[in-house]
Amino acid sequence: MKTLVIYTHPNHKSLCYAFLQKVIKGSNENPNIKELQVLDLYEERFDPLLVFNEHKRRRDMHSDPHIEKYRKQITWADKIVFIYPIWWGRPPAMLLGYIDQLFAANFAYRDKKGILPEGLLKGKSVVCISTMKGPTIYPLYWLNNAHKILMRKALFNFVGIKKVKFFEFGNMESPKGKQTIKLEKIYRYFKKVER
Repeated sequence: MKTLVIYTHPNHKSLCYAFLQKVIKGSNENPNIKELQVLDLYEERFDPLLVFNEHKRRRDMHSDPHIEKYRKQITWADKIVFIYPIWWGRPPAMLLGYIDQLFAANFAYRDKKGILPEGLLKGKSVVCISTMKGPTIYPLYWLNNAHKILMRKALFNFVGIKKVKFFEFGNMESPKGKQTIKLEKIYRYFKKVER
């Protein structure tokens, strides 16, 4: 299994970065994971801004040479892992800008007759690891599970990815947040995951 980890946090001393290290450690000890690539969007200085003008049209995003490298990574991967904080009930703008550009028509999906498009990323799986200051139940009850619905239904299912797993960790700025236990949970998951 080829695994692509997309890390989105500007601070390498953050808890998100500690989760990244556990994903890497567990993956390196897992015989099912043959290859691992890590994309750090902030370190990469990925430009999340969409630009459309007479030279750059939205319908041509699937062949934009500036992001060809990232399209190749997604095509290559069997499993895509996203690590990010939840800010204001959603992933960071940096990650959303990456999604806006990479999950484009004629790369991630193709329009066809009918209501739903054809997802072109079938067969891949996704894991989302997110941290938040508030309690884990906050997005579920207060925001009607908007984060998971956005990621699972509006994005991954739309492009053909049906196998999506979430790890949402709340209270991460609290001394009672059980950070060590949660880090170990991620390590164990990636050490054993098969697909």
